[in-house]
Amino acid sequence: MHFRHRFSVRASQAAVAAFHADPRVLRTITPLPILVQFHHVEPIAEGTSVDFTLWFGPVPVRWIARHSQIRGNQGFVDEQERGPFQRWIHEHRFEPTDSGKIDVVDEIEAQLRAHPWWVLVGVMMWITLPILFAYRAWQTRRHLE
Repeated sequence: MHFRHRFSVRASQAAVAAFHADPRVLRTITPLPILVQFHHVEPIAEGTSVDFTLWFGPVPVRWIARHSQIRGNQGFVDEQERGPFQRWIHEHRFEPTDSGKIDVVDEIEAQLRAHPWWVLVGVMMWITLPILFAYRAWQTRRHLE
């Protein structure tokens, strides 16, 4: 499965990268009713990880993501080590435009797990990605513009 989302923000590339450099921003860019509970957080750097639970009402979904391909102000990748998907690779790119804005590009490659419960959870999460990323765009602009 492949998902791609792109939006522009009036901010410097350094400001956009700094905003995303702390995994705790996940709380800011995740809409209610989803709650984010952190268990272990390391600043984004090559090989660091973040361990958190997404609460969908009373349903907890534990997730551990490892960061890689850190490209300074240009972006990074996080890959699920533990979570609801068989495979989840999320590339974050921060690309300057001719208009002076920065395009925030998110590309996700994912594969569902075989267990029926995780198929249900994964499909529900996957079909709501457009809403989630529209909210993330709004919050990013709200905090940086």
